[in-house]
Amino acid sequence: NNMVDDTRQITIQAGNFKVSSSNNKTEAGTGYLKQAIDGSKVTTSMGNISISTTGGQANNTTPSWGAVYWQYFEEMDKIPSATETPFVIKKNLFKEVNTATGAELQPVNNNDQLKVGDKLKVRIEIKCDRNMEYIHLKDMRAAGTEPVNVLSSYKWQDGLGYYESTKDASTNFFIDFMPKGTYVFEYPLFVTHAGNFSVGISTAQCMYAPEFSSHSEGIRVKVGK
Repeated sequence: NNMVDDTRQITIQAGNFKVSSSNNKTEAGTGYLKQAIDGSKVTTSMGNISISTTGGQANNTTPSWGAVYWQYFEEMDKIPSATETPFVIKKNLFKEVNTATGAELQPVNNNDQLKVGDKLKVRIEIKCDRNMEYIHLKDMRAAGTEPVNVLSSYKWQDGLGYYESTKDASTNFFIDFMPKGTYVFEYPLFVTHAGNFSVGISTAQCMYAPEFSSHSEGIRVKVGK
């Protein structure tokens, strides 16, 4: 009933690896502890995880919770999209071409050739399978591009209110409440430099429930002079 006064000791067993709050320093008041395992020491048996408690009051009903995650490094354009999450994010890049009937959007695929001066449009599609609050959507931009919208502002679109903030290397969207459904975010760019660039990925995460997160796949573009 009093979480701050809880004196129980928590032991986590993952395969042959064991960590306990009795011999590891924990955060005062919350009992939080973190243990990192080097990739070379990770085994398949660690997929079997058990948690046990000792000490404290016999009738203590204070909950314990935690998370296990795998962290590794990869090149941006080789990252696949995350699918088995509450969010499904799809990022597409289009080139705006003037035709006799008006402006036309042509899809830009991986390793497509662009030119300096091309106008691009970034389209981010998010499918959300439940109501979400306090979402941060971060879209990375290629180094050889510059955004048209440079002023941050609050916007309203299709029943969704959000704050759009443009930074040096990314465009950020802060959403107070996202009802279940599908949403599309778009913003224009200009290609300013020649080279071979990674466009980066789009990531979305609940700021107060970080386990709810997802990202799009990475792509790469080539820009000629």
